[in-house]
Amino acid sequence: MSFSSKPLTFAIPKGRILDEALPLMARAGVVPEAEFHDKKSRALSFAVEGSDMRLIRVRAFDVATFVAHGAAQAGIVGSDVVEEFAYPDLYAPVDLNIGHCRLSVAEPVDAGDTASASHLRVASKYPHLTHKHYEAKGIQAEVVKLNGAMELAPMLGLSGRIVDLVSTGRTLKENGLRETEVIMQISARLIVNRAALKTDPRVGELVEQFRKMVAEKVEA
Repeated sequence: MSFSSKPLTFAIPKGRILDEALPLMARAGVVPEAEFHDKKSRALSFAVEGSDMRLIRVRAFDVATFVAHGAAQAGIVGSDVVEEFAYPDLYAPVDLNIGHCRLSVAEPVDAGDTASASHLRVASKYPHLTHKHYEAKGIQAEVVKLNGAMELAPMLGLSGRIVDLVSTGRTLKENGLRETEVIMQISARLIVNRAALKTDPRVGELVEQFRKMVAEKVEA
């Protein structure tokens, strides 16, 4: 099957990045069909107007997996996900300058001085980045993997600290936590499969469309 007769699959994340990504996608010529905006629809795959492209809407962590393994040729996801998985077949050529937040360490406001601790238990859905952060500090960290409700972990004694995404810090404050360290600043990236970039000219064209769109936005 030639590339021209096989749909190019573009993976996009559910959640916080999507609302900001849609206007950028439209400027780059990636406009989903009307059903995409129907909140009652259970569909996960959608056509793109005036294109043979196909959009799939999945969880952010799964965007990286679909693209890295070639099931999707391109996608949009936060740099936190790119760094957490560090897939060798994943390439992130364009910073979209949206979805800004940070990956931070937080602990209870009444935790006292824990700076000298040599062993910590930390709850996070980012075990790789968490281990990497504490290894660089010479601290042995036991990471408890959670996929959500991270703020409950210190409250219920599951961990002393958490590593999670922070935007305004309001959720931390409402749950008796304070931000103590910033591990990395995060923004959304266009990601592509390396093999697809080399073999399918449509992927390279897509990258250039997004690069041009981001450059125009910066100049505006």
